[in-house]
Amino acid sequence: MCVQARAWACGQGGGGGDGLGAIDDAELVAALVGSAGRGRSAALRLAEHLLDRAGGLEGIGRIGPAALCELGGVSPARALRLAACAEMGRRLRERAAQPLPSLAMPAQVAAFLGARIGALDHEQMWVLSLDGRSRLRGMRCVARGGQHGCAVGAREILRAALADAASGFVLGHNHPSGEVTPSPEDVAMTRKVARAAEVVGCPLLDHIIVTAAGQYASLLELGLL
Repeated sequence: MCVQARAWACGQGGGGGDGLGAIDDAELVAALVGSAGRGRSAALRLAEHLLDRAGGLEGIGRIGPAALCELGGVSPARALRLAACAEMGRRLRERAAQPLPSLAMPAQVAAFLGARIGALDHEQMWVLSLDGRSRLRGMRCVARGGQHGCAVGAREILRAALADAASGFVLGHNHPSGEVTPSPEDVAMTRKVARAAEVVGCPLLDHIIVTAAGQYASLLELGLL
């Protein structure tokens, strides 16, 4: 079985002993640097060479793609792939160590969103997926538009929330115009999404509008949801 096929077969079991955790460091690196034209033994030899020259996985994670190429035997594209995987692992560790933000109140959601999209010169619509304790599970941009709106359907919104296994979700978008009052279109869309969310058992908890000036409007607090 080729290195890539072995890694894929191991991956079907998920993490731990039955998944990719069951293969050693050399096979893991070989799965990234191997190719259809390179046999399993050649890919493993290259992986062992890289691990030896770099000082193990930790070394591969520290040096950039240019330095990986200088170790010999790996193309710039595959060196970049290795470096990107190392960076992904670093970011995952960093984010896993951070506590999940609590977004139990409209003001908390507004502060969180405002820092990210409040000052944009175009509208963005975000879905904030929450767990049962109102902690953020995931956030996804589901639409981008111009200064005066962005179009998105209930299906796209619900797909984002369900993909995060949310217990409930909050919609949020910005008004580049600086007018924080929900438009009739905002209200109509929110109510449509709320009805659809009830059907699938993943409730829409609120819809927050933010502006560059730090103002916000909660459709729940306004009695519009």
